[in-house]
Order: sequence, then structure tokens, then C-alpha cells
Amino acid sequence: MKTDIKALTFEQLNNAVKEMSLPSFRAKQIYKWLHQTPCSSFDEMTNLSKDLRGKLSEGFFISSCCIEDKYVSKIDGTVKYLFRLYDGEYIESVVMKYKYGYTICVSSQVGCKMGCTFCASTLAGFKRNLTAGEIESQIQWAQKDLDIRISHIVMMGIGEPLDNFDNVISFLSNVNNENGLNISMRNITISTCGIVDRIYDLMDMDLQLTLTISLHAPNDEIRSRTMPVNKKYPMDTLLKACKEYGERTSRRVSFEYTLIKGVNDSMENAQELADRLKGSLCHINLIPVNDVEERGNVRSSKDTVLKFLNVLKSNSINATIRRTLGADINASCGQLRHLKKRGDADENSSKNR
Repeated sequence: MKTDIKALTFEQLNNAVKEMSLPSFRAKQIYKWLHQTPCSSFDEMTNLSKDLRGKLSEGFFISSCCIEDKYVSKIDGTVKYLFRLYDGEYIESVVMKYKYGYTICVSSQVGCKMGCTFCASTLAGFKRNLTAGEIESQIQWAQKDLDIRISHIVMMGIGEPLDNFDNVISFLSNVNNENGLNISMRNITISTCGIVDRIYDLMDMDLQLTLTISLHAPNDEIRSRTMPVNKKYPMDTLLKACKEYGERTSRRVSFEYTLIKGVNDSMENAQELADRLKGSLCHINLIPVNDVEERGNVRSSKDTVLKFLNVLKSNSINATIRRTLGADINASCGQLRHLKKRGDADENSSKNR
């Protein structure tokens, strides 16, 4: 089987070039082609000889993706992409504009295994991990399509990044490389539901990125009911790892808390959450739950969200309400893939009748 050459780190590509008995300068030349522009064929590498391009194509392929659908919010200009992969699977990315520039939210897997009851990413099932090249391709094609430079990355799309650890680490190495997209590690956020073993692995690397935890509950009973991962990594275990992560890296840990009416949004829940996090170097991002038809969750009222926020602040907890972007285009990840897969299934069923 051929190797995804875009998934190789610069060091790995350099070693591959040596094994092919090529001069070392070729590694940087090839690497720039792969990572500075959305290159999908060796034939596009016009400053390489035809023989060398043929030699590369014998052992490698270039991972990519293509834009299947594109939606632009009329409210705030947020852009959502549904990308199709080489095997017919779909992933989603969202590009958001802020005062400091453009941020992209990328997917790390095709589907998700985690089974959170409020999330659309698991609805169409888990299929496979994305390669480092496929994760990066989302950024490259969005930049080219919009003619912009993306300066910030959030790994908060479809999938659990720490469940695809090795590919995500290779991706981080490549986007941070000066010969590639050259995006600062401090401008990258990884969101995880709380795979504690991998949080410690990430901590040991001291990458200076931002770690965000999908917490969404003040206690184990609610969290285990809504997030199955909590049965393996209970809150005390998770929060201990987060505390150590902050101390070791000197980076503040953020917590996402999706507010669901009647599930985790009472003032008692707010006080319990504040008691758990008191004294921690952290920030809480409150998020009204997204409307996902199959999930049946109801968004907390604006009044409840504000009262919840005030309880946290009165306990000296740093907290904000996340600004909603792309509300008119289903900008939360997982929804477009699910609808597309459902539509494809209906179409195939109709053809077989």
C-alpha cells in the first residue's frame, strides 16, 4: 500500500528522501509543495523532474479532500464546508472571522465513538481516523476557496482528537512548521471529551497549545448519563489531570459546558460546578445546546444562561457565554454529514426498489 506523503512530518519526509538516495534539499522542496498550497497530484510539482515525480507516485499518494457543499451565513459570514474524502466519506469544517483574523474548526475523524447524547457527530456512526494530511487539507482548501490566510485552528469538529492521537500530533507538527502553514502552536486549540491517558501524553510534549475539556456536567451522575467516557475517566480523575496540565505547561485549561434545559442548567448545578473548579486556573465557556432533531435536547433560556453565569462569577470563576456563529447554516459539526449520509441512503434505497 502507498503511504500518505502529506501525513509525514518534515523529519519523516527527510528520512524518506534519504532512503530514495535523493539530495537533502529535495525534502524541503517537496514539503513546501505539500503544505503551502493544496496540492493533490505529483504532476503539480513543476520544479521536480518527471522521473522524480514518477518515483514519488510509485510509493506515495497525496491525501486531499474536495468541497461537496458550502454554506455561508447571512448573519455573520461564517462558512461551513462539507468535504468529501477519497473513499466517499464526509467530514465538516467551519471558518469563522474574528477581529484577530480567521479561525477554522476542523474534523479529526470520520464520525465519533464517544457517544455524547447532545452531539450530532455520532449520529452517522464512526468510520475511521483521518490522516494528518486529511486534517490539514481542510485548512488548505478553505484558504484557497475563500482567498484568505487562516491563523487559528480549533480541533472541535467531527471526532475526538485524542482518540486519533498519533495522526493529530503529526498534523500539529506540520501546520506549525515554518516550511508549511506556519501556524503558531499558541493559536491552536484541542478540544477533548476527557481521555485522561492522552492528556498526560500531551502534557509531556509541552506543545503550548490550548487544551479545552468538554465537561458539560457538574457531577459524575449527570456526566456519565450524557457522556459515556466519564464511566472510564470520572470527573475527579479528569480534573486532576487538567490541574496538572495547567501547572506543568503554564497554560490555562478551558472547559466547555453545554447547557441543556432540565438536565444540567439549574442554579444548584452552577454552584456545584463552581465548587468543583474553585481555585483552578481555568475558564468556563457556556454554550446553549445546539438543536439536533434526533437528540431531543432543549436549549436553556437566555435568562437561565445568564443566571448560571452569574453564579459562577459570584464564586470567582472566570466564565463567559460563547458567541453563536453560523446559526442559520447548522454550523455545529456533525449535522451536515448526518443529513448527507441519510440522503445518500434514501437515494440508494429508492434505486433498489
